[in-house]
Amino acid sequence: MPVSAAGPPRFHVALDCRYLGPRPSGIGACVAALVRHLPALAPGWHFTFLRNPLCKEPLSEADNVRDIAVRSPANGPVTLLHLPLAANLRGIDLFHAPANILPGGLAMPAITTVHDVMWLTHPRWCNPRPWGLVERRFYGHGIRRALARSAMIATVSEASRAEILRIVPAAADRMVVTRSGVSEDFRPAARNAAALARLGIRDGRRYVLVVGQGAPYKNHEGALRAFALAFAGEADIDLVLVRRRGDTGPALQKLAGTLGIAGRVHFLPAVERAELVQLYSQATALLHPSFLEGFGNPLAEAMACGCPVVTSNVSAMPEVTAGAALLADPQDPGAIAAALKRVADDPVLAAELRDKGLKRAAELDWRAFAEANLALYARVLADAGAGAA
Repeated sequence: MPVSAAGPPRFHVALDCRYLGPRPSGIGACVAALVRHLPALAPGWHFTFLRNPLCKEPLSEADNVRDIAVRSPANGPVTLLHLPLAANLRGIDLFHAPANILPGGLAMPAITTVHDVMWLTHPRWCNPRPWGLVERRFYGHGIRRALARSAMIATVSEASRAEILRIVPAAADRMVVTRSGVSEDFRPAARNAAALARLGIRDGRRYVLVVGQGAPYKNHEGALRAFALAFAGEADIDLVLVRRRGDTGPALQKLAGTLGIAGRVHFLPAVERAELVQLYSQATALLHPSFLEGFGNPLAEAMACGCPVVTSNVSAMPEVTAGAALLADPQDPGAIAAALKRVADDPVLAAELRDKGLKRAAELDWRAFAEANLALYARVLADAGAGAA
């Protein structure tokens, strides 16, 4: 019989929300959208949200939500080996693992959202240091198990779907794209000189913005080299990097000195949401030269704030920007530099990119993302015959 999100309470879905915490991330944004929308989209269902204890308050006040704090981390050994040791999952009809790996010990059908398979294809882009060898085994095992055993596999872009199917062609019938969105608070903001000054940006200065964690795949070294090529002789424009983690900062600072741009490069840690909106809204361009992305949330956020975008011509980035950005080979700093110069020197082009970006961002909707995931839940539950009267 068809499964409906309405009607008598019959279905009980567990969503692993432990990626929600003090550190922002693309996965966290996806989970936050599900937490916000699922209870209202399926008022006749029950939801259990597994909460990171660093989130002190319940994630939802909806009547159909049970919130339980789980001390073991989402990417910890207990999760990988046997999650029921850390969380009471009795009575759950369906488990949604939204962070690439499928936990061990699950007795019910599971859906895994696999954002990308970089740990399988390019592990050194994730972490080239010795600890990366441990992470490679951990994530490799969890991702392979997800691809082999999940009742359905969700991913956030057609590019990621194609890459997953290149590795596991037999998963085609279990693969669905649930495209990521962008939050409503990312929108154009008037210039706030005081807020920018607190971030170290002097009034009247132009800047190119880079946003993302410090992992090698983000290609921040390439961003510095491209900026230096584009603007070495233009002292009125800076480079601002918002980098939420990673230990490559000292090496990048040294490179900035070697390139002769050290005084014009600002390294910022993770910033508050309102500050990030301000940075996007006033930037000359967002530069996002990643080697690979499952989706690339900064692209959507920048477009929604009216910021022109220069990004890579590979992986999911052309798909996400959909004609609203200038594209360049991330392996070619000269090509990236040429694209940056075009945006910085041509106000007509910059205005065109802003307009296209705003229109594209309006198509990226978190409610639609939640609806697509709910439809996936219903499909799996129908196939499993869960909750039948």
